[in-house]
Amino acid sequence: MSDPFIAEIRIFASNFAPRNWAFCNGQLLPISQNTALFSLIGTTYGGDGRTRTALPNLQGRAPMHPGQGPGLTSRRLGQISGTTTVTLTEAQMPHHTHAVQAMAEPASLFSPNADASVLARSVGGNAYATDSNATPLDPQTIGDVGVSQAHENRQPYIAMHFIIALRGVYPNRG
Repeated sequence: MSDPFIAEIRIFASNFAPRNWAFCNGQLLPISQNTALFSLIGTTYGGDGRTRTALPNLQGRAPMHPGQGPGLTSRRLGQISGTTTVTLTEAQMPHHTHAVQAMAEPASLFSPNADASVLARSVGGNAYATDSNATPLDPQTIGDVGVSQAHENRQPYIAMHFIIALRGVYPNRG
C-alpha cells in the first residue's frame, strides 16, 4: 500500500490504530508534535490552536461531504449535526389507541377489507374474518402510541473504526 497523505482518513476493521495513525475519536493532540497535521486541519475539529488540535470525532457518526448540493442545506467542514433519537410532538403524532377485535373461529381471508377487519385464528395463511360475534382485545394488548416518547433514529449500521494518518506524505495543493 502506498504512503498515506497526512490527515487522510480511512475505515479500519481492527481494534487498534496502526503505527502513525490514530482513531478519529476527537482526542486532543499537542501541536508541537503534530505540526504538519495541524497545518492541514487547524482547529476545524477542536483544540485551542495554540498548544492543542483535535482529531475528528467519528464515533457514532457518519461522515458527510461539506458544501451544498441541489436542494440541500449547506454544511461546513467539521460541522456536527443530527441526533440518535427523535421525540415526536403531540402535533406530529397525537396520542391515540388502536382498537382491535378478535374471535376464536378459523380465519377465512388473507387480508382485511371493508367487511373483514377482525383478527381470527390463523388457518393456512388466513388471519382475518367477518363476524359480528367478535370481541375487543384488552387495550393493554396493543398499548398506547404517540405519547411523545423518543424513538431510535439510526440507519442500519455496522461498527468500524475510522483512523487518521498522523505521518505520511504532505499533500500538494492544486
